[in-house]
Amino acid sequence: MIDHGHDLASVRDATDRLLTAAAGMDNASAAEPSRLPGWSRGHVLAHLARNADALVNVLQGRPMYPSADARDADIERDAPRPLDAHLADLRESADRFQAAGSVPADWSRTVELRNGVTDSASRVPFRRWAEVELHHVDLGIGYELEDLPGEFVEREIDFLVERFSGHPDVAATRLTDGTRAWRTGREAEGPEVTVTGPAPELLGWLAGRRDGSGLTTEGGELPKLPPL
Repeated sequence: MIDHGHDLASVRDATDRLLTAAAGMDNASAAEPSRLPGWSRGHVLAHLARNADALVNVLQGRPMYPSADARDADIERDAPRPLDAHLADLRESADRFQAAGSVPADWSRTVELRNGVTDSASRVPFRRWAEVELHHVDLGIGYELEDLPGEFVEREIDFLVERFSGHPDVAATRLTDGTRAWRTGREAEGPEVTVTGPAPELLGWLAGRRDGSGLTTEGGELPKLPPL
């Protein structure tokens, strides 16, 4: 069962780690490329702030973003700001998200995210947790997939495996870290591809953060995954 209160606390902790690490940058390093193609670190920080406000919209029954173009324009507008402005915006938007999450509500209700995607309101805090943790890694400032909390890694693997489950373009796949196992992709009509490696490597591959070179496969090649 999803515990949105636990996840809100986890978001707060992850945001604090991010803010502390980002404060070690300066204006020049904030303008340098992140690990995301075409985005500077400033783009990543701007996206994180605007995503917090977008998820407040979701919790309050409004469209997540006015439009895809407006979302992109806001990120481009905010990306070149000085580091202090980024940190203040990220902190204040995170506080707005926590405030929205503290309002008594029916957490079992269905909410709408981007592109018509729907989910339980109770899973919105975990979605925010994923944004903060993975984009912290994307900044390329010393926080790696191996530094992610173990609980988060396992749950994000669960989430992404579910996302690709039944996808016609993903081969039937069994993933294992040697202790736990997951299945995803098309329904198996024959032998599955087995992908083995440490949980952070599995997450990195599923989330498009690593190319899978740290994994081993049996029964076929490493499956191609569609973009998230």
